Amino acid sequence: MRKADFGLVALDDEQLVPVDRVGDFEVRPGFYEINGATALPNGVNFTIHSHYAVSCELLLYHNGEKEPYAVLPFPDSYRIGKVYSMIVFGLKITDFEYAYRLDGPYNPERGLLFDKSKPLLDPYARAVTGQREWGKNPNEGYGYRGCVVVNDFDWGKDCQPRHSMQDMIIYEMHVRGFTRHSSSGVEHPGTFAGVREKIPYLKSLGITAVELMPVFEFDETMAKREVNGRTLLDYWGYNTVSFFSPNTSYSSQQELNREGEELKNLIRELHRNGIEVILDVVFNHTAEGNEKGPFFSFKGFDNKIYYMLTPDGHYYNFSGCGNTLNCNHPVVQQIILECLRYWTVTYRIDGFRFDLASILGRSEDGLPMNQPPLLKNLAADPVLGDVKLIAEAWDAGGLYQVGSFPAWNRWAEWNGKYRDDMRSFLKGDYWFAPAAAKRISGSPDLYTGQYRGYNSSINFLTCHDGFTLYDLYSYNNKHNWDNGWDNTDGADDNRSWNCGAEGDTDDPEIIRLRKRLIRNACAVLMCSRGTPMFLEGDEFCNTRYGNNNPYCQDNEISWLDWGDLERNRDIFEFFRYMIRFRKAHPAIRGSEYPSKLGFPFISVHGEIPWKGEITENSRFLGVLFAGFDPERGEEDLVYLAINVYWEAQEIYLPPLPEGYKWRVCVNTGEENGLPEEVYVEDRFWMRDRSVAVFRI
Repeated sequence: MRKADFGLVALDDEQLVPVDRVGDFEVRPGFYEINGATALPNGVNFTIHSHYAVSCELLLYHNGEKEPYAVLPFPDSYRIGKVYSMIVFGLKITDFEYAYRLDGPYNPERGLLFDKSKPLLDPYARAVTGQREWGKNPNEGYGYRGCVVVNDFDWGKDCQPRHSMQDMIIYEMHVRGFTRHSSSGVEHPGTFAGVREKIPYLKSLGITAVELMPVFEFDETMAKREVNGRTLLDYWGYNTVSFFSPNTSYSSQQELNREGEELKNLIRELHRNGIEVILDVVFNHTAEGNEKGPFFSFKGFDNKIYYMLTPDGHYYNFSGCGNTLNCNHPVVQQIILECLRYWTVTYRIDGFRFDLASILGRSEDGLPMNQPPLLKNLAADPVLGDVKLIAEAWDAGGLYQVGSFPAWNRWAEWNGKYRDDMRSFLKGDYWFAPAAAKRISGSPDLYTGQYRGYNSSINFLTCHDGFTLYDLYSYNNKHNWDNGWDNTDGADDNRSWNCGAEGDTDDPEIIRLRKRLIRNACAVLMCSRGTPMFLEGDEFCNTRYGNNNPYCQDNEISWLDWGDLERNRDIFEFFRYMIRFRKAHPAIRGSEYPSKLGFPFISVHGEIPWKGEITENSRFLGVLFAGFDPERGEEDLVYLAINVYWEAQEIYLPPLPEGYKWRVCVNTGEENGLPEEVYVEDRFWMRDRSVAVFRI
């Protein structure tokens, strides 16, 4: 005797008996509270909802076939409220794919687009068929289908690391690009398995979390085109096709009806190595685009509910991608919350970064809300209680909320002001010193009140958007011609400096200067209060050849060239050292214990400590972190000294009580930036454009 247990109900086989026949299939009313397609001991439960539809059909396809082999209308009595649910007996989940067709009113000016001839992908599908092979779409022309996924993965004693925000070091990664290049040396390049093969490297680097660019199912062929002899695809994956489905082309092998297992194996192995997994999720728009875009799911289920529409039925475009999800409609709130719970429970995800998160705070007419219910519900949800919630606190409609995002003492943010102010400062704009002092100190001007102080600040200089760290000091201007838009796409405000030559150069002085600035950036990032994040490959001078928006470049522009690791081993070792240094000094991260020597937790200094204020005329910035380390039973003092000016200068170090001396640990003015630690007196000579770090 087998038992089906879905949390809501537990039934023995005998109780799951047919009561009706639809066509050649025996059926009965299903489980109305279980969305999607779910395998039962002797059949499959199908549940879907639509507010405005008048009827619904289930379409069953043999795998890979164009036309359905069966069409099952839901009997009228199988609808409760706006929910259709039906158990179909005798189905083997390995034998079919499925979709729906809905009928209802067609009135575009009112946002109603029902078309009973259009097959629709289940918004709750756990996997999408036909997407297995990267760059190819065998279903092109007749839509997407779902399949039923078995969820019996054995997590064993998997223990999620659950690092505190102040102990996190985030590494942003594109799953395919991380190992796709032949130089990666992995057996399964461009896949979840390929990333798994590189876990020893990630552990050696010292990061504590990977932030994966979109891994929900997307169709990279949707905007396929040829430019300059290259095939361009939707490489980044920010146009979601299915929120509950993993991207099957990121798996190294076919996983029919077990989609997601390779990703789960990757997550489990990362956890075993103390590395958390954060997913970059896109709930601001979908791949259906605007009026000219495809029609394959939400448009056919309830266009008027799922998308923000103008009074005459057109799509608001606060995402810059054609449409905008109507996130604060109760139905849309429900599917987003259910999706995040699903990934949290089923995939053991540790955190979510929300792309263009300000859209999640807009009302149904597009206006910003004071207390958006979706953001509040996510902050308070018990299932999500331990996951990190990270907002990209702006959108493409001009809403910029860094420091004003509705956080409920729960949300963290990509600190875009850290990126902008610190990029300007570190390239030599010394007049940014007052702003830089705030950013290094955890941005206290931004993160008060509803925030959790510096634990709300994700500090970054680079991410997938914009220049890599190497390109930041190699290009004055973007070079996006290969994207096919006449270099008009991508940000113009890069705050970069090429050090005297645009792009690659053989000039040894320029090369040395670029590496010094890269070390400066790394040292300051790792010595800033808040959570540091950097882009894959920054640790060994990865370049995108000046392209600051390679969203469509599935080629050497985007793929990591692992040969750069050996060519720039000195930079890699510097990153490793600074990560270890940060971990070793709780005073930087945010010590709970004050220094017993009387120093404040953080203090900001000019050339002469404790005298004067940092102004726009300051040519030096020093930040002193102080605390007491109870584990070692000793004082923890770190002094970060920054000379972004183009001339050398002498500085004074903060005076210490008798018995204590400063030791220099980092000096980017020297060749590799890592001198042998020596005690120094109260004065220190700093080279132009250099950073030094001292400890007691």
